[in-house]
Amino acid sequence: MVQRQYGYALKVFRSDNALELKFTDLFSKLGIIHQYSCVETPQQNAIVELKHQHLLAVARALYFQSKVLVRFWGDCLLTATYIINRLPSPLLNNLSPFELLHNKQPNYTHLKTFGCSVFVSTLRNHRDKFSERALPGIFLGYSPGIKGYKIYVLNTKTIVMSRDVYFHENIFPFHNIPNASGDVDLFPSISLPQTSITHANITTEHATEVISNNIAPTDLAEHADITPEASTNEVAAEIPTDRAAEIPTDRAAGVSIESVTRSSSNEIAPMPIRVPITELAHTSSEAPHIQPAPQAPQIQPAPQIQPVRRSTRNVHKPSYLQRYHCNNISVGSNDSSCALYPIEESLSNSKLSSSYNHFIANISTIYEPTFYHQAVKFPAWQAAMNEELKAMEDLQTWIVVPLPEGKRAIDSKWVYRVKYKADGSLDRYKARLVAKGYTQVEGIDYTDTFSPVAKMTSFKVLLAIAASKDWHLLQLDVNNAFLNGYLDEEVSMKLPQGYLPESSGSNLVCKLQKSIYGLKQASRQWFSAFSKVVLLYGFHQSPSDHSLFVHGSDENMIVLLLYVDDIILAGKNVEQLQDVQAFLHRHFKLKDLGNLKYFLGFKIARNSSGISLSQRKYALNLLEDTGTLASKPSDTPITASHKLSLHDGDLLQDPQQYRRLIGRLLYLTHTHPDITYAMHLLSQFVSSPRHPHLLAAYHLLAYIKKAPALGLFFSANSTLQLHGFVDSDYGSCPDTRRSISGYCMYLGNSIISWKSKKQTTVSRSSCEAEYCAMAAATCELVWITSMLSSFHISIPHVSLYCDNQSAVHLASNQVFHERTKHIEVDCHFIRDKVRDGFLKLFHVSSANQLTDIFTKALHGPAFHGFISKMGLVDLYQPPS
Repeated sequence: MVQRQYGYALKVFRSDNALELKFTDLFSKLGIIHQYSCVETPQQNAIVELKHQHLLAVARALYFQSKVLVRFWGDCLLTATYIINRLPSPLLNNLSPFELLHNKQPNYTHLKTFGCSVFVSTLRNHRDKFSERALPGIFLGYSPGIKGYKIYVLNTKTIVMSRDVYFHENIFPFHNIPNASGDVDLFPSISLPQTSITHANITTEHATEVISNNIAPTDLAEHADITPEASTNEVAAEIPTDRAAEIPTDRAAGVSIESVTRSSSNEIAPMPIRVPITELAHTSSEAPHIQPAPQAPQIQPAPQIQPVRRSTRNVHKPSYLQRYHCNNISVGSNDSSCALYPIEESLSNSKLSSSYNHFIANISTIYEPTFYHQAVKFPAWQAAMNEELKAMEDLQTWIVVPLPEGKRAIDSKWVYRVKYKADGSLDRYKARLVAKGYTQVEGIDYTDTFSPVAKMTSFKVLLAIAASKDWHLLQLDVNNAFLNGYLDEEVSMKLPQGYLPESSGSNLVCKLQKSIYGLKQASRQWFSAFSKVVLLYGFHQSPSDHSLFVHGSDENMIVLLLYVDDIILAGKNVEQLQDVQAFLHRHFKLKDLGNLKYFLGFKIARNSSGISLSQRKYALNLLEDTGTLASKPSDTPITASHKLSLHDGDLLQDPQQYRRLIGRLLYLTHTHPDITYAMHLLSQFVSSPRHPHLLAAYHLLAYIKKAPALGLFFSANSTLQLHGFVDSDYGSCPDTRRSISGYCMYLGNSIISWKSKKQTTVSRSSCEAEYCAMAAATCELVWITSMLSSFHISIPHVSLYCDNQSAVHLASNQVFHERTKHIEVDCHFIRDKVRDGFLKLFHVSSANQLTDIFTKALHGPAFHGFISKMGLVDLYQPPS
């Protein structure tokens, strides 16, 4: 049915080890793999077991509320399933399973109260002029495939299906009708093996309290949970276990008798067994008579009810939980499983593809402690902290001295992170000691703090050039980079947690000789130390990006890009690259990471056709953290008919949730130019986010879920000619009526830079809006050209494509009249670039204007057409 109705072929069927579920011949014939758990190991099929608990919990609620006969337990379960499938779930992004399956919202108007009184219309062909037009009944739920209600007719004791039903949802007939004597309780509170108690180990000293049947049901409910206690009022009794099943149930009373074994020799008593009280008779108020076993004395009623008091019996973990270790946190050790029959002994992933195994690893997390007292409990984190302290001592980061009089010491803390490899597998546990720099005082503890880092555009330009020129790309990591910078100020720090200095004394502190992580000036001091070293080797610092260093030219050119403590080395000559590595090893403690594969959360893959750049693992982690891994993918990042405004909708109670989400999504735009416009739009509301803004953000997450590995591709066959596209959307902001500027720059056929931004002034025409957008794009082109000159790549002129003829003419001709005199003066520098021959402007049709995707929300076909033209690729998507 799954294949015919929904177009999906059933591949794997997983169940427990029940004999009735082994359809070996059928599965073999259909090519379906049947996986089943080990005997008495329900945790191997945990998802199904949890859903069983959910279904039974709802079914019990329906049963207790309606008080229908127990033989209708199946209808309780079917109705519970019907309701659960139509309830929104937070695990499904507040959608219902029905909506995810059928792609439409369920209809709730036909839902009725289970077990209520109804009158069902009789059929016209089965009645005469004086027969009943409707019969009383009980509502028992719904039936698949039939548009009608399932009704139990009280007069005929039959079940019928009908659409013509009149409901009394506040009346429940079974509340006043006792259960039939043949009903058996199928929802016991506990299930115990009857073989655990025998006739031989029950004596007349065992006590059981019996509550007389002349107590009203409301009184019985108050004493339903009374546990018999040993006292002088207890009556000796014996109930054979083989008779327990013959005693009928009284669901109206809901009372149980516990047979409790007590021994004078302090032996452990057998587990008690619940025995239901017999049913009340319809026509007699006499107490029912329980026929005992031949060798057992007759049960005598207790003279009075003992007062309720808390049980003093020891509480033990249930037997079905003995194999579970609760509240234990795994840190990735190789300890054996705590299950009696681990599933890895029956199933293996060895035949699965590496990409599938990596996907499982990507959506799994390892515990990262927040505080020192949490981390010190785990050997892996202890070793990481010891490694950090040893590195600080080897680098002579501090000396332990008494705190000078009149000085104050800043505090420190531990930060713990799990490092992953490029494929998502575990790399190492990293503990970092950081100073609480926010307690530093400017002018005393620090002065300047600025430190440059590599720009993302520089990183993409380097990849594009490396792909085109077939350069080698190597990656280095500086261990404890900030500890290499010397401080200019005197800074004292309290002793770190877990650090025991060799010197003794009172009021000891660490006098910092070098910078450590967390200090406001730490990154500046580290960059200063590193740049001095590389300049000694003969590198030249690029004026366009101070984190870019270039050595040599042509075939002997070596490029070094620094982002805090991560280094990329690029060049054609392998021997020169190794020589630079050796030079850096002499000055810093480095880790050689080999070929560039994983940098700042970016996955770099390379083959003969080029280099791809994606953030698949980052996207999957984001989807997992926001609970949207199971959401339905959307076709576009934002709907084309969106009406987002600053004032529409209710304010969010927790705006930090929205702000954190937007911050994480912004980092994803480095490889996802397709979501740039959506992020530009959503970022405008971080100061006062509202519910429509959060819904739009979750819609964007659903789009990311469709292709989390979508990213950039730098072709090996690309030229190094720079050109760009620019566009604007005139007056599109509903709150300010400002226009949106957008541009994208290409080096050959590889996209390297893009932006979507609201203009700073209100434009009076679409020509003016396009002209201002062209000025912003020209600034970016000038900067990229300057950076390319650091690579010894000469760009005599660049081409800029615009779809507004008026703006092209305005930039190409020195005109001044009433329509242009108010334009900001800085926008007119574009005319100088055109006059100097640096910039060549061309008109392009709107159908080929790639920048449309950065200025407005598009419909699905147009949106995906622009994505294909931009050269974005998904390496994990199978070829069509």
